[in-house]
Amino acid sequence: MQKLTIIILAAMLAACSGEAPEQKEVEKKVPETRIEPAMENQVSGISYPKTRKGEIVDTYFGADVADPYRWLEDDMSLETGEWVKTQNKVTFSYLEKIPYREKLKKRLEEMWNFEKISAPYTEGNYTYFSKNDGLQNQSVIWRQKGNGEPEIFLDPNKFSEDGTTSLATLSFSKDGSIAAYSISEGGSDWRKIIIIDAETRKQLEEPLVDVKFSGISWKGNEGFYYSSYDKPEGSELSAKTDQHKLYYHKLGQKQSEDKVIFGASETEKRRYVSGTVTEDDNYLIISGAVSTSGNDLYLKDLTKADSPLVTILDHFDSDTYILDNIGSKLYLVTNLNAPNKKVVTVDTNSPTPDKWVDFIAETENVLSPTTGGGYIFADYMVDALSKIVQFDYDGNQIREIELPGPGSASSPSGKSSDKTLYYSFTNYKTPSTIFSFNVESGKSSIYRKSGAKFNSDDYESKQVFYTSKDGTRIPMIITYKKGIKLNGKNPTILYGYGGFNVSLTPSFSVANAVWLEQGGIYAVANLRGGGEYGKKWHKAGIQMNKQNVFDDFIAAGEHLIKENYTSSNYLAIKGGSNGGLLVGAVMTQRPDLMKVALPAVGVLDMLRYHTFTAGAGWAYDYGTAEQSKDMFEYLKSYSPVHNVKAGVKYPATMVTTGDHDDRVVPAHSFKFAAELQAKQAGAAPTLIRIETNAGHGAGTPVSKTIEQYADIYAFTLFNMGVESID
Repeated sequence: MQKLTIIILAAMLAACSGEAPEQKEVEKKVPETRIEPAMENQVSGISYPKTRKGEIVDTYFGADVADPYRWLEDDMSLETGEWVKTQNKVTFSYLEKIPYREKLKKRLEEMWNFEKISAPYTEGNYTYFSKNDGLQNQSVIWRQKGNGEPEIFLDPNKFSEDGTTSLATLSFSKDGSIAAYSISEGGSDWRKIIIIDAETRKQLEEPLVDVKFSGISWKGNEGFYYSSYDKPEGSELSAKTDQHKLYYHKLGQKQSEDKVIFGASETEKRRYVSGTVTEDDNYLIISGAVSTSGNDLYLKDLTKADSPLVTILDHFDSDTYILDNIGSKLYLVTNLNAPNKKVVTVDTNSPTPDKWVDFIAETENVLSPTTGGGYIFADYMVDALSKIVQFDYDGNQIREIELPGPGSASSPSGKSSDKTLYYSFTNYKTPSTIFSFNVESGKSSIYRKSGAKFNSDDYESKQVFYTSKDGTRIPMIITYKKGIKLNGKNPTILYGYGGFNVSLTPSFSVANAVWLEQGGIYAVANLRGGGEYGKKWHKAGIQMNKQNVFDDFIAAGEHLIKENYTSSNYLAIKGGSNGGLLVGAVMTQRPDLMKVALPAVGVLDMLRYHTFTAGAGWAYDYGTAEQSKDMFEYLKSYSPVHNVKAGVKYPATMVTTGDHDDRVVPAHSFKFAAELQAKQAGAAPTLIRIETNAGHGAGTPVSKTIEQYADIYAFTLFNMGVESID
């Protein structure tokens, strides 16, 4: 059984109690369609839309904080809609003048246009796999019975005309005869679940609606467990969602009759709840969390009618989940008193921590195990690189799986009855290859090579270690074309994240390959706040330690400059979501360090992030402005929206976001762009590119993704002074 991940990528964010700050003045009412005349920056010559300033001032612990662009938080207003249109008009007018923008788009399309097929898996009488012919907006689910001809099972490209409705989750009943799948419309985290007869593909009942941050876990063929929030009042895109609930849907009954299994208590709210049925169908495992770190854990015996919930863990001091079970013996993964994680066993009759027995002990490397074929696979992260060790269920080490080289491997996983499992291997210069693995012999064989038109032998990817401001040793992987001259003139993208225990491990990207082709350098720094070195590494970059993350990123840029890979005139910094915050903070703290800044779907208003959607769940990493005076002052000291200063020459900046992002609401990006445009003293452009009918990133159509990267690369190279490309 695999961990059911609710917290998203990339990054998901977190929680706090406390009253809202006092609002001293109410913004004056203006007509919703009012648009101010264009405001021309006398240095850059760009005519930006003049963003109206309101008069709202909030008071935190006696300190007044103006929020002139609060009105941009209203995603339902006509005025905000018009602002989006006018900003996009300015941005795309600028991008259209870049001579090689279309050439980059064409090259991205050429590179993207190869067949992509996933590893197979068996459900019922069929073997399923996903396939994309090359430039299809969404990958298609195919299936094959025995040696018969493959057939299309689900084609998400037919869900909507423009490809913006995507397949999010697909789950089969115990015998594979029924399938339930969720769809995302316009990139939203709000989903619909559709239930079909797997053989005929006919829909069996009305879709379940208003489902968010949910898996689909079947109990036999009878029904399944899913999670959601009550539908919020006002905007679904930005309204606060605070209480997650686990439901059971019995096939054939109305959604309104679905029973709440966990999360109904008003006194013990959970912001994230998941329910997973063990492979043998005997137990329901329930995980609850109030933030993106730490969870409590419960089990319910499904073999007994009306069995009570049994507590495994009654606090939020660890990240703990069920890996598997053999009868009443549970195998749990935990970082309780083990920052790098370990596997423990316990009996369901008395499952509390005092009864846990170590099974795979903690090591100096972070552990992320999987199961399949009757074995456990311990996936260790060694300086952000993969090492996989196979164990049996008695705790005996069988073998270490030999990997092709330094990089990232997805650990083998599957059903206990599977004798052949699959894993993939990749790094920054190696397209992903799928391997089949015989669980008994330990032999790995290439199942499918990537069809990417990219010669890895022409490129080099090496790991270096550099020293951050406080002396901490930080790893970074730098990838570039062999024979490159270290003359300080190489266009370089430095990418980072640094939060939410998320680890950046090497992976191939078609978009990055195009950047490398153009002679660009791509560098990824493994900053504190991530999970590369376990819980201690994560905690070193949260709340009052958050500045460590920014210092680590700044030091990465300085290392690249010192070693002559690049210079400030050829350095771009890039990151998304929490990484967007990283870029926003670093560009306002050290605007001289880089030539280009690319904050994507960023958390940029640190005083108000927790007031939207499930944002309060991110407070474990960030803290909140109401938490304490010290926390308020610390957040304000780096909050990008609050640290744009008049008279400063900021780097060329293109903020990117989606108008349907209901995870990190686009108001963060709107307000940051407005501040930059009002205060930029230099000649560099400060633009915002707002993707319409798109969300936080997952499920974005291939066509939109290609356009986004073409615009990002064109903007970056153009502002580095590159006049033409190959």
